Amino acid sequence: MNSRESQGDDSEEAPRGRVEMIPAKRRALILERLRREGAAGIQELADAINASPSTIRRDLEHLVKQGALERTHGGALLQSTARATFEPDTALAAQLRREEKNAIAAAVAEALRPGQSVIFDASTTVLAVARAVANRRLPLTAVTNSLAIAQVLADVPEVHLIVPGGTVRPGSTTLVGRPGEDFLRSLHADIALIGTHAITGRTLTETSLDVAAMKQAMIAAARHVMVLADSSKFTAPSFCTICDVADIQEIVTDDGIDPLAREELRRLNVVLRVVPVLRQDRHRG
Repeated sequence: MNSRESQGDDSEEAPRGRVEMIPAKRRALILERLRREGAAGIQELADAINASPSTIRRDLEHLVKQGALERTHGGALLQSTARATFEPDTALAAQLRREEKNAIAAAVAEALRPGQSVIFDASTTVLAVARAVANRRLPLTAVTNSLAIAQVLADVPEVHLIVPGGTVRPGSTTLVGRPGEDFLRSLHADIALIGTHAITGRTLTETSLDVAAMKQAMIAAARHVMVLADSSKFTAPSFCTICDVADIQEIVTDDGIDPLAREELRRLNVVLRVVPVLRQDRHRG
C-alpha cells in the first residue's frame, strides 16, 4: 500500500465537496454492503460510499489480497467458500460492525462492578469495553494480552493493570504464548471478556492455534466467562476450536443475530444477552 492510499487521499480525482474517509472504514463499508447484497459493481460501491471508482478499485484489490473477496468483471463478490484462517487486518477489523460492537461494549461495561478482577482478551469488541471502562474511570484489576487495551487502561489511575507478557503476533497488538499463558494459569479472576472469530452451533473457533490457546487459558482462569460476539460471528467455523459453549457462562451479542442461531443457543441452555443497536444508514459513507 502506498502512502497516498494509506492516508485515504483521493484529492486528485475526488469531486469537490467529497469527504475523505480512511481506507479501513471504506473497506469495512464495502464488506458490509457485500454481506447484504452478495455482489456489487464498482460504480455502485463508489456511489454508495461517496468515493471515486479508482479508489474503490484499489480497495477491492486490497480485500482480494486479504482473501475477503472475489473480483468480478466490473465489481466484486464475497468469497464463495469462506477461508477458515481468514481474518481482516487490525485496522479493518476495528471498523467492521462498529455500531454493534459499541452497543455490546456499553452494555458489558455497565455490568462491571468496582473492585472486580477482569481479564480483557485481545479483540476489537473487548477493546471497546476497555474504552468504556476508561470513560467511567471504573476501579478494576485488569489483565490483558492486548497492547492496545493496555494503552487505553494505562491512562486510568483507578485501574490496576497487569500485562502478562508474551510474543507480539505479527500485524497485531496481541501477545500470545509464554510467559502469558503460564501466568494466566495461576489466576482466579472474577470475569473474562473473550472475543471469538466464529460461533457455530455449540463450538467457538479462532483462526490460529496460538490465539485459541491464549483464549483457552483465559477461560480457565475466570469464574465467569462472557463471550462478546456481534451477530456476524454466527457463521461457519474458523480453523481451530477454542471451546464448547458449555465451557462459558454467557454470550453477549446484538439484535441482528439470526433467529435460528438464537434459538439453537436457547436449546443449549446458553445464557444469551441480546443488546439492541441503533443503526445508522450504512449505504452512505
